[in-house]
Amino acid sequence: MQYKASHRFADMSARKIRPFATLIRGRPADEALELLRFLPNKSARLLEQVLKSALGNAKELGARNVDIDNLVVLESRVDDGPIMKRIMPRARGTAYPIKRRYSHIRVTLSDEV
Repeated sequence: MQYKASHRFADMSARKIRPFATLIRGRPADEALELLRFLPNKSARLLEQVLKSALGNAKELGARNVDIDNLVVLESRVDDGPIMKRIMPRARGTAYPIKRRYSHIRVTLSDEV
C-alpha cells in the first residue's frame, strides 16, 4: 500500500529542494530520515517534515500493523508553486522585479517493492 504526504506552498523555490528529494528517492524511509536529519539546510528540514508526516500517515492508515522498517520512499517530488511578484524601487525612477517562489513537496512511501 502507498502512503502519501504533501506540503503545498512551501516557502522555498523548488530548485533548492530538488537535490535533497533525489537524494532520498528509492531509499528506506528510516535511512532517508537519518540522512535528512544531519544535513544543515532549510530545504532538508522541509523535506524531513513531509517524510515524518508520511510515516505518521502510514501508522494511522495502516491500522498500526504496518512495519515502518519495510517502508521505502517510492516517490519524492518537488513541483513549482505560484510566484508572488513584487517591485523594488531603484534609483532614478527605475524598478527591479522581485519574484517570491513557492513549491509543492510530495512524498510517497510504499511497503510493496
